[in-house]
Amino acid sequence: MPNRPRCTWCGTDPLYCAYHDEEWGVPLHDERALFEFLILEGAQAGLSWFTILKKREGYRRAFDHFDVERIARYGEADVARLMADAGIVRNRLKIESTITNARATLALRETGGLDAYFWNFVDGRPIDNARKNIGQVPASTLLSDAISKDLKKRGFKFVGSTIVYAHMQATGMVNDHTVDCFRHREVAAAAQRK
Repeated sequence: MPNRPRCTWCGTDPLYCAYHDEEWGVPLHDERALFEFLILEGAQAGLSWFTILKKREGYRRAFDHFDVERIARYGEADVARLMADAGIVRNRLKIESTITNARATLALRETGGLDAYFWNFVDGRPIDNARKNIGQVPASTLLSDAISKDLKKRGFKFVGSTIVYAHMQATGMVNDHTVDCFRHREVAAAAQRK
């Protein structure tokens, strides 16, 4: 869809455009997918999203396709294996946080799971923003501040407010496609059908 207007952040790279056109902002309710985005957004800290997007398949392979139960059982041998894996960002704190976050995700199942947890913050409905340009899109909000604080209280790591807001955008809790982007209307319509 090269002639359709898109959000300016995705540029023209086919991988980035496909992510923008098919995934970004679409409401997600699958625990594995929500967990994957939480981990990938945390891995992005200090890096570009494009860097992480290019390593996404490496992450899926290295982290058992984001199987929360399996990751929660990882030990030091797994950390060593992951530190040697060039297909992911080899940062010990980020790797260890993935294991910690898997365990925290399992604990959330006692109260409805990751899906209910995130979507309760927006009463189960995406926030449809009407941003005119990328300059109006914030890095964080009061809501992402509150979610970040609560996640940290529950033992999650690499979940600062900026990471949480990026997660909210990626998983469709907010629609931050700019109004001139062809996806803004499509994502808003899809959210209304839920």
